[in-house]
Amino acid sequence: MSAWLAANLAPVMFAAMVLFLLSGVPVAFALAACGIVFGLIGIELGLLSASLVQAMPDRVWGVMSNDTLLAIPFFTFMGLVLERSGMAEDLLDTVGRLFGTLRGGLAVAVVLVGALLAATTGVVAASVISMGLISLPIMLRAGYDARLASGVICASGTLAQIIPPSLVLIVLADQLGRPVGDMYRGALLPGLVLTGLYLIYVLAIAWLRPHKAPAHPEADDHNAAERRGVWALFVVAVLAGIAASQLPALQAHTADARALFAVTAGGSVAWLIAVADRLLRMNLLPDLARRVAFVLMPPLALIFLVLGTIYLGLATPTEGGAMGATGALLMAAARRRLNRDLLQQALDRTVRLTTFVLFILIGSRVFSLTFYGIDGHLWVEHLLLGLPGGETGFLIVVMALVFVLAFFLDFFELAFIVVPLLAPVADKLGIDLVWFGVLLAVNMQTSFMHPPFGFALFYLRSVAPKTLPTRDIYWGAVPFVGIQIVMVALVLAVPQLVTANLGSAQRAAGDSVTTDADYRRSSSAPRLPTGHPDAALEAAIEKAESIAGDAPDE
Repeated sequence: MSAWLAANLAPVMFAAMVLFLLSGVPVAFALAACGIVFGLIGIELGLLSASLVQAMPDRVWGVMSNDTLLAIPFFTFMGLVLERSGMAEDLLDTVGRLFGTLRGGLAVAVVLVGALLAATTGVVAASVISMGLISLPIMLRAGYDARLASGVICASGTLAQIIPPSLVLIVLADQLGRPVGDMYRGALLPGLVLTGLYLIYVLAIAWLRPHKAPAHPEADDHNAAERRGVWALFVVAVLAGIAASQLPALQAHTADARALFAVTAGGSVAWLIAVADRLLRMNLLPDLARRVAFVLMPPLALIFLVLGTIYLGLATPTEGGAMGATGALLMAAARRRLNRDLLQQALDRTVRLTTFVLFILIGSRVFSLTFYGIDGHLWVEHLLLGLPGGETGFLIVVMALVFVLAFFLDFFELAFIVVPLLAPVADKLGIDLVWFGVLLAVNMQTSFMHPPFGFALFYLRSVAPKTLPTRDIYWGAVPFVGIQIVMVALVLAVPQLVTANLGSAQRAAGDSVTTDADYRRSSSAPRLPTGHPDAALEAAIEKAESIAGDAPDE
């Protein structure tokens, strides 16, 4: 029995981890307990050296001193302050007035506001709850199909997981050993394409089945002068943005950086025109045009303050997060919403979420210390590299696996448990890890939408009217989960959606690599890529085993 267990300790440990997670034990403690228990078993069986335990404090210190993870509390705090500053309410009201008179206009407004909130708050719960409280009752009163209204709110809220500055992308960058800025650049275009797919679906429903997405009967019937004023301001902003994008200083930057600067410049010009019109009392702009300028400009400025500085190379993601948090405080102060209660609530939730992330990461490091020590990563490589079809077969199986696991695990758990096992195999197959990370992020986004455990569904259920059946919320999410799967297929089929913004022609997938059937460690066994977060662990394991092997027998 001991010989069999020694030969199969890696798969037994993996199965035990799954049982721990299914038992309902908190993930951080389940991972740490599994790592400690099997570490002791490995030492007893002679597979590990007792000196390996000395590497554990170094692993914990490595987590706590990781500069990349500093961006998580900054972006979380920024999103929570903005959530309580009333920005979502103003955006929904203004954009709803713009599109409410069109068929499907309210749903279009929800998608667009969801994308703006994603690029500023980055918090799914805040987006879904805000839009559920404000938009859902209005959409139901306007005669919208309950399933469509529920689905579009949940789907728009989850855009915060793929549109930068997403917390998921920060965690994935850390686990894949890639720069956060590259992950942000790679994810921007897929996030915008996914937003476009949502809009296409909503407009198609409004056209094919108009009774499910009628025009808002309570919307203001703006006269022709107001509509002309909005369009005139929009044209001026577009021309200003085009002119700004042609500045010589921007030509050395990527297309997404220039586009972001152009949008911000155009919005700034529109805002200045609106300010001048109000201060000078010229009354050239109608009320709706002025409202659009005053409401849309602050979030656009914050987006540039965070993402623009990162894309232009003026700040690191951590520094961009700090500036975003400062900008959020200024916006809250300008709205006269900044008070002690707001700060206390935002800081409390920021500390809770940050602690939650760090505890899971520490637990995963303890687990990986033992799992890598018994060559578990080589066992995983042996399984995945042996799949038929090379990198294509690997990607299909991995995407299917992540999609299924998303029914039961949230994105943090997937990032800390599954991704470290997949990254070495993807790197060995020649797959670009930035592209692979964005692909995983798009797939993991479905974890918020999967019936019956999707968190976005629970968030909406908590604020939806009691007359709205839960089954309508669940069924409403299904078409949007299908759209997310289509987006996964698009990123698979067109890697340039990600790599085009990275500033270099990075290859998404390479030739398949053959591997030896023996997955136990040997002198010729494959090693982790240098940038992988567990590369240092592998070196520590080898050093500890070397010390134990050189020690004289008692």
